[in-house]
Amino acid sequence: MNWRGLIDRYRDYLPFSEDVPIISLNEGNTPLIQADRLSEIIAPGKGLKLYLKYEGLNPSGSFKDRGMTAAITQAVYEGAKTVICASTGNTAASAAAYAARAGLRCLVLVPEGKIALGKLAASLAYGAEVLSIEGSFDDGLAVVRQIVERQPIALVNSINPWRLEGQKTGAFEICDQLDGKAPDWHCLPVGNAGNITAYWMGYQQYGKGLPRLLGGQAAGAAPIVEGRLIEKPETIATAIRIGNPARWRQALEALDESGGIITAVTDQEILESWRLLAAKEGVFVEPASATGLAALRQQIAKGEIDPSGKTAVIVLTGHGLKDPGTAVEQAVQPRTIGATVEALERYLGG
Repeated sequence: MNWRGLIDRYRDYLPFSEDVPIISLNEGNTPLIQADRLSEIIAPGKGLKLYLKYEGLNPSGSFKDRGMTAAITQAVYEGAKTVICASTGNTAASAAAYAARAGLRCLVLVPEGKIALGKLAASLAYGAEVLSIEGSFDDGLAVVRQIVERQPIALVNSINPWRLEGQKTGAFEICDQLDGKAPDWHCLPVGNAGNITAYWMGYQQYGKGLPRLLGGQAAGAAPIVEGRLIEKPETIATAIRIGNPARWRQALEALDESGGIITAVTDQEILESWRLLAAKEGVFVEPASATGLAALRQQIAKGEIDPSGKTAVIVLTGHGLKDPGTAVEQAVQPRTIGATVEALERYLGG
């Protein structure tokens, strides 16, 4: 079957008009990678079937493309000429890519000095007008919410309901890839909380079973876990550095309905999981993407989750090249040797 994008593939489950022109970059169809080595590390001898849903292989490098194909498609259908978003990076890159595909003007507001280089570079390359604001993501979201009330501009943040319609297709794909059934546990990072909300929508609609949800927030940006706004969120996981999630209430509903768990993990736990994904399974992600694994490791270690014979899917939300700076900072630096076979032999001999 030729993959033509999410809206074509799952149109029967999406509320688009028949005559809507689809704006697509052939997003979706991302791999579900079985992670046997990692399973034995985090739950030795327990028979945990662990899978990695690698959303970093979407066209702009993150899961945001699922929602953006839907949001931009509907924006074009409604006659929009300009779109706008606030972003910690991934939404900006995705909005810029799909706006370019549709021939729309795109404005993105990013917090000054708080966006990973790979995401900023992508947004600029796609031709977006990037505005660095003196404030946080939450400040930027407040501004874009106001401007769309005053100007004929389409807002494409996850408060746009069409974003959730696209993102819920991730749940459809997981069920299809698991031979028509949902996993026991679905683990993912939680920042603005649109993704956890969308996945729960998808599982409910698809009718292939309901997993329990496990959401991970960074300890320095964990408003849902702490039950309060975080005025100055801080974490190495820039994609989830959000102190006031737009989908807070819906996330809590999804967690409650699924019998799920939301927990906070430290930056150290995130980086440990980030290294494990690359070194043990060959999957390179941005730090925030490792938060779901960090949460699962933590909850298994605490005895809150019994992994025995269970199936767990961890959503890896963005590619490692989204944040090359962190990758270089955390890596062991290359050693210099002479350009001779003897030098190489000396190195091999220790």
